[in-house]
Amino acid sequence: DRALDRIIKESNKLNSLVKNILEISRGEVKRSIVKEEFDLGNLINSKISDMNIRIIKAQIKLNVDIKNINIVSNKEDINTIIVNLIDNAIKYTPNGGKVIVKQFTKDNNIIIEVIDNGMGIPKEDQSKIFQRFYRVDKARSRSVGGTGLGLAITKHIVNSLNGSISVESEFGEGSKFIVKLPKKIS
Repeated sequence: DRALDRIIKESNKLNSLVKNILEISRGEVKRSIVKEEFDLGNLINSKISDMNIRIIKAQIKLNVDIKNINIVSNKEDINTIIVNLIDNAIKYTPNGGKVIVKQFTKDNNIIIEVIDNGMGIPKEDQSKIFQRFYRVDKARSRSVGGTGLGLAITKHIVNSLNGSISVESEFGEGSKFIVKLPKKIS
């Protein structure tokens, strides 16, 4: 049973790595972006609902402040951005911690903020976290899983949608990821 459990865990890690490498490759190829109008608030709520078991298991207090805002963009890409950012917040926030997801409009742009009170990111690492395979805390990263590609993929997607992503963080106090996207991509 232990060997089978180990095989399943390693297979899942390999599957995740292959999916992430394919996502990075997809981002590097010049592609036409399929645009559709959808409600961003509903999409975020749906993704949070999908992660609810993990949130409950980690005893994380989740605060959500989102609006029903229509956006014209690539729904699959926006989905990936949301999942990657919330997934990281859950991974790097200790049990009993807090994660906040905000979404609002400003100057005809949509702002998505994912804030946690987790381990935070040292200043010297903040410029590197969007690089492929970069991990701030290698030992902790192994225990929480992941490939080190999530933020690189997220940045690629945000850039392809004519947006921007930034981080504000204090080591030991948490992080705030800020995504700025146009309400309508051209």
